[in-house]
Amino acid sequence: MGIILLLDFGGSSADWEGDILKYNKTVYRALVMITQFGINMLVPIFLCSFIGMFLDRKLGTNIWMVALFFVGALAGFTNVFRFARKIYETPAQTRRRSTQIRENDEKKD
Repeated sequence: MGIILLLDFGGSSADWEGDILKYNKTVYRALVMITQFGINMLVPIFLCSFIGMFLDRKLGTNIWMVALFFVGALAGFTNVFRFARKIYETPAQTRRRSTQIRENDEKKD
């Protein structure tokens, strides 16, 4: 970090700090997204597994924990799939809108 600050890149210090802040913001967003993927996957698995262990103790069986573990894994994969789809749909829509706006502006001219 100290070496980077000593380099002269030909811009003002405010521009340099803005670039660093933009980079940090992007990194933090990526970390939040990764964390959300993990939470979306692990919470249903743990909840279903604990419910399965509770049912196994109450009923004296050994199958509910395994069955509900797979139900939780399926729910987790579904959550992650929906979350990923939502992430990748949003930029595509904004790109389409921006190209449609440009096309409409060109048609007006």
